[in-house]
Amino acid sequence: VQLQASGGGSVQAGDSLRLSCAASGRTFSSYVVGWFRQAPGKEREFVASISWTGGSQYYADSVKGRFTISRDNTKNALYLQMNALKPEDTAVYYCAADGTTAQAMARINPQGYEFDGWGQGTQVTVSS
Repeated sequence: VQLQASGGGSVQAGDSLRLSCAASGRTFSSYVVGWFRQAPGKEREFVASISWTGGSQYYADSVKGRFTISRDNTKNALYLQMNALKPEDTAVYYCAADGTTAQAMARINPQGYEFDGWGQGTQVTVSS
């Protein structure tokens, strides 16, 4: 599955952004999908994941309560609503798809892991 993330930008602390990820292929609904991010000088890290039907979501502790992941299988789309943004949220955000569970995706070490789908990133910059 091919993925393309969009919706990044430069905002002030406390602002909101909504990231989107467009997927190609008819099998999108059969994949667990999620978001990862990589800040300058840091390793890639898990942000959020969502199950095939959208019924289960998992979040990194650093974004829990501020970010919401959702998907629309009719549109082959994944979203990440980011509220109350902080400067430490500054990173390139990537969407990913894999044939695993949403809970397992939250435990994947993304360094060197070959996802079934990995999109080009979108830059999010949060200034204080």
